[in-house]
Amino acid sequence: MKKIKTALISVHDKKNLRLLLKNLSKHKIQIISSGGTFKKLKKLGYKCLEISKYTGSKEILNGRVKTLHPKIHAGILSIRKNKSHIRDLKKNNFGEIDLVIVNFYPFEKTLEAKNSHKNIIENIDIGGPTMVRAAAKNFNDVCVITNPKQYGSLIEELNSNNSKTTLEFRQKMSEVAFAETAYYDGLIANYFNSKSKTLFPEKKIFFGNLIENLRYGENPHQGAAIYSLKQKLNIKQLSGKKLSYNNYNDIFSALLISKSLPRNIGTAIIKHANPCGVSINKNNLKSFKQALACDPISAFGGIVACNFKIKKNLALELKKIYFEVIICNGIENSALKILKKKKNLRIIDSNKLNNNNLNIISSQFNSLLIQTSDTFSFSKSNFKIVSKIKPNFKTLKNLIFAFNVCRFVKSNAIVIANKDSTIGIGSGQPSRLDSCEIAISKMNKFYKEKQGDEIIAASDAFFPFVDGIEKLVQSGVSAIIQPSGSIRDKEIIKFANRSNTALVFSKTRHFKH
Repeated sequence: MKKIKTALISVHDKKNLRLLLKNLSKHKIQIISSGGTFKKLKKLGYKCLEISKYTGSKEILNGRVKTLHPKIHAGILSIRKNKSHIRDLKKNNFGEIDLVIVNFYPFEKTLEAKNSHKNIIENIDIGGPTMVRAAAKNFNDVCVITNPKQYGSLIEELNSNNSKTTLEFRQKMSEVAFAETAYYDGLIANYFNSKSKTLFPEKKIFFGNLIENLRYGENPHQGAAIYSLKQKLNIKQLSGKKLSYNNYNDIFSALLISKSLPRNIGTAIIKHANPCGVSINKNNLKSFKQALACDPISAFGGIVACNFKIKKNLALELKKIYFEVIICNGIENSALKILKKKKNLRIIDSNKLNNNNLNIISSQFNSLLIQTSDTFSFSKSNFKIVSKIKPNFKTLKNLIFAFNVCRFVKSNAIVIANKDSTIGIGSGQPSRLDSCEIAISKMNKFYKEKQGDEIIAASDAFFPFVDGIEKLVQSGVSAIIQPSGSIRDKEIIKFANRSNTALVFSKTRHFKH
């Protein structure tokens, strides 16, 4: 147990100070404070000593130096049972500081507000993290509080232990404090990396805010939690039961596809992180129905991502089928009321989310694989027509749509489409030929072919042999899009010309393992 006699308070976030001060006063704890905190404490009617008077040194450099003083840090860092430390304090007339309550300049909010570089630099807190690290290191004798949410626990600790804190409590607060300073430094390091456009620095700092602990991971015996680089996720759950690890995994896969579709257009249905139907029909209701028609069996129990605002007429259709999650870009109240009747259905609003500047991170064996995302929007300049048969504007548009879907399907991916909607998807096969056969099988099973309909196909990588493209053409495909790069590209082009098939090459590969 350590009795609290002197507390240092220097906080940017001044919430809940009145309740804290009332309890510190009750326990007759002397308070030292700085700058704006000192003024706030005086305004609330509590006695405190300003740091400049306590140290005998005025703030200098426009406030950059105020708590960086030997009297402050000696008072925090001194080991109470160390005779040498005791002599040094007495020799210099320094007192002990038992409680440090500090939170930092809001660097994260400064970044979000898109301030100037100069203003961002000025909002890097130096004195606060330094005091917190000192107090956290000396947890054996000093208690450190870094968040107003901890005030209640501190008050309970003091009241339960007659103005004292337990070693267990101080150690826990120290653990939180070091995480806080690490997170803060991580924000700053990443800001400088982004400023200099250094994608892969020699030392990479990862950080995140706990959003929630999940019931379990992919399987019941695995623990799981979700973290965000921001203070919160930019998606909002409007209804339904708690999200699981697998739900989040599917949601993120769904959002990557959905946000790549034209603005306020398009539906994607996801099952086990793979799309089983996508449509960009401009009529939102038809868009859903066509996405569902691609593979209605796999869609059962999946996730629907609507890249538009859900209205009542669509909600009535969505309600008829069992889905785990429905994602929207906003939702009408009447539609929300209909869908909320399915109590277990999770409804997610992704209206504030974008897929800009994402990194893909994979972790195994205490190693991290990092890559930039594959989410840029395609244009005609990304492709080259290589066949004698030239696709018209409508066909090329449909090919690019299928190729866009293809890059979000696990390899080897084959997507067959018609009229801006998928009608067959083959995924996750070691053999590209097997994926072709699966996509064709899905099309034959669910697509009610109409005479004269144009059927096109996309592949996420080049065809290494003619057999795959031949299989697609035999099934009725009249135009194909794929990346170039095979030593047999000329054979593929030759086959396309011989079979009167339009063939388009992507200048870049888009492959998802």
